[in-house]
Amino acid sequence: MSTIAQKILVVGGNGFVGSAVCKAALARGIEVTSVSSSGMPYHTPKGHTPDWAEKVEWRKADAMNPDTYADILPGVNAVVHTIGTLLDNIQRNKQFHDKDFVGLLKSITGISPVQARHLGAYEKLNRDTAIRMCEAFTASKPAQGITHVRPFVYVSAEDFHRPAISVRYLETKLEAERKIDEIMKDHPQYRAVHVRPSMIYDPETRPMTIPANLFTFSAWMHAATPSFVPMPASVIHWLGTRTPSALVSVATLLSVPPIRVDHLAEAICVSLDPAKNIRGPVNVRAMRELIG
Repeated sequence: MSTIAQKILVVGGNGFVGSAVCKAALARGIEVTSVSSSGMPYHTPKGHTPDWAEKVEWRKADAMNPDTYADILPGVNAVVHTIGTLLDNIQRNKQFHDKDFVGLLKSITGISPVQARHLGAYEKLNRDTAIRMCEAFTASKPAQGITHVRPFVYVSAEDFHRPAISVRYLETKLEAERKIDEIMKDHPQYRAVHVRPSMIYDPETRPMTIPANLFTFSAWMHAATPSFVPMPASVIHWLGTRTPSALVSVATLLSVPPIRVDHLAEAICVSLDPAKNIRGPVNVRAMRELIG
């Protein structure tokens, strides 16, 4: 059995990031239970169920209703929250998955900031489900034999989506981080880990190979260039800090490399290690250091 953890709960284990976490944890000998609104096992985009999925306990539960998963919490060493939405609108989510990028662009650019703040999916999925799960987790009494500080890992985000994605996406992520940290202050036997990935891609299911390679090269160039040499990201960031705008987000996109979903999952698994005692925000460079 792994020394990192014996059993974990993955919230949204049948999703893009959640399934990668399940797979990575199983490879380390960790038992995995997944909860989701459907309770269905993970299926590949082609509809296949991979062999590793048979080793996961798939449960149907409502993240906002602790009664539907409270029985799981005492027996797990950690909880990993992976659910969320990039687009705060059912129509735009469909356009994204259907690759209707023209319609998606029109939808995004045609919505006002006031409207975006009242759509609600960001608040519920990105923020409230995480807070409710964290509250339930810290309220649970660990089963006999669980003595280490138990981590609650929240998949947050780097600020690189604006202006294409509503600012509420990042705002709700940061609101969740702050509230989770507040909860942890009263529970010393728990710790919060906020992983902040940049652009997440998978060479097989979400290729994005060309933009991922371009942004990876851009990040490498920025990192390799001496700090006294003006680079696009530093100039854009300087301009963005002087007037409220999305320029800071654009600078991050140019200077922080994308991350493969399996590398993100590996970093999450390493963060569970009680010996490392990782707490707080973990950015992409820190994740890369964790997985070596």
